[in-house]
Amino acid sequence: MTHDEYLACDATRLAELVRAGEVTPAELLEIALARIAGLNPALNAVVRLMEDDARRDARRPPFGLFAGVPFLAKDLVSTYAGHPTSGASRLLARHVFDHNSELVRRVRATGVTVVGKTNLPEWGLVPYTESELWGACRNPWAIDHTPGGSSGGSAAAVAAGMVPMAGGGDGGGSIRIPASCCGLFGLKPTRARTPTGPDLGLLWRGAVVEHVLTRSVRDSATMLDATHGSDPGAPIQIAPPLRPVLAEVGESPGRLRIAWTTAPLLGGSVHPDCVAAVHDAVQLLGDLGHDLVEASPRIDGSDFARSFMLMVASELAADLKDVGDLIGRTPRRADLEPPTWALALLGRSLSAAKYAHALRRLELIGRSIGAFFTDHDLLLTPTVASPPPRVGDLAPTAAETLLLRLLGMFGSGKLIEAVGLLERLAGEAFEWLPWTPIFNATGQPAMSVPLHWNAAGLPVGVHFVARFGDEATLLRLASQLESARPWFGRLPALARTAGRS
Repeated sequence: MTHDEYLACDATRLAELVRAGEVTPAELLEIALARIAGLNPALNAVVRLMEDDARRDARRPPFGLFAGVPFLAKDLVSTYAGHPTSGASRLLARHVFDHNSELVRRVRATGVTVVGKTNLPEWGLVPYTESELWGACRNPWAIDHTPGGSSGGSAAAVAAGMVPMAGGGDGGGSIRIPASCCGLFGLKPTRARTPTGPDLGLLWRGAVVEHVLTRSVRDSATMLDATHGSDPGAPIQIAPPLRPVLAEVGESPGRLRIAWTTAPLLGGSVHPDCVAAVHDAVQLLGDLGHDLVEASPRIDGSDFARSFMLMVASELAADLKDVGDLIGRTPRRADLEPPTWALALLGRSLSAAKYAHALRRLELIGRSIGAFFTDHDLLLTPTVASPPPRVGDLAPTAAETLLLRLLGMFGSGKLIEAVGLLERLAGEAFEWLPWTPIFNATGQPAMSVPLHWNAAGLPVGVHFVARFGDEATLLRLASQLESARPWFGRLPALARTAGRS
């Protein structure tokens, strides 16, 4: 198989070729390793190879839905036996886990060959991928731009054709944001759709859910078929899909009532390219026979932003307590980046009443948005508020980092709260993410679809949200859009260079 032939196949097609005996898992692995070797120096998407394990797995008789298909894992939450799961933090960079998490067990049962781990920001906290531990990851469409985050390494690797599919997690948009930045399909499933056991319960009180980034809709659907469902002791169990998720791909979505807006639900401004992407999608959806109405749910954006930030701060403080128990020592300031340490200090200082109040505010926002979906099948927005920014543009300035470092030295969360710097930084982040985090709080499924590229050749995704539990409608529509406006063959020029002499 040539590199061009490899790029022409999604994961489903590669598995078909393996089962037909036209290519072996070992051959696919060598192509993936060669592409990583050729492209990673420019992109920094892969931070850890698992080559020995991958070669062993590639020698097995092929099995499963994705028999022999190369796969990359996000280096957060999911644990692989015999390897660290660093979370891009010095704190866990060398801690080797002795077991697979339940989601990993299900992913591996599809027959994929797990090649390595991908880059991300520390603890997956921000929407760009520039950690101190692993360094900046870059966008294959323009390497001076970010691939987004937190699943930025996975998105960059898939967009560059290193692998056809990679793992991701989404707690505020971390699958959908990099999908938009890298021209990929990114589905965030419904809260609790995929398992978090045996070590974890509700991640960020259910805001976080893991899945994959792909180039085709059917790959995403097939992996969800393989991984969905609660595991023993799960704190929340939701009704399973009515039928296999893959059966929705190619099925007519019917005539949908779709609300659309380009107005930010958080923040204040939206780039014209993102507005154009939605207007283009509205035209396409109308041509496909859907009913479009300009409307959006109403929420108090500042109330949401503050409540969400306080929830994340509290959860981070609890995470560090758990990690301390795991590694046998209390985390220190030197173990973490200044913003992470400051956010954890803030979380430690919050009272139980303040934490509970923040959760209640988020739940009430969920009530109002749930009511909006009684009259609309879907909501369409931009995924993010601008095309992919340049590397470094979203990070704290040198002065802000210095202040965070100084505040962290005092070790006082109350002082950090009084200064208000973290709230200001969170507000800046929400300026770029005026839609995605809301639907982590509500638990609804959502997706970014690559329908638009701007004049500079950068991808600009559009974002669809469905009712709780209704991945079926999203996948039916995504499949319809994929047929009407095919994107699979659209690759960055960089992806075509790997493997050529």
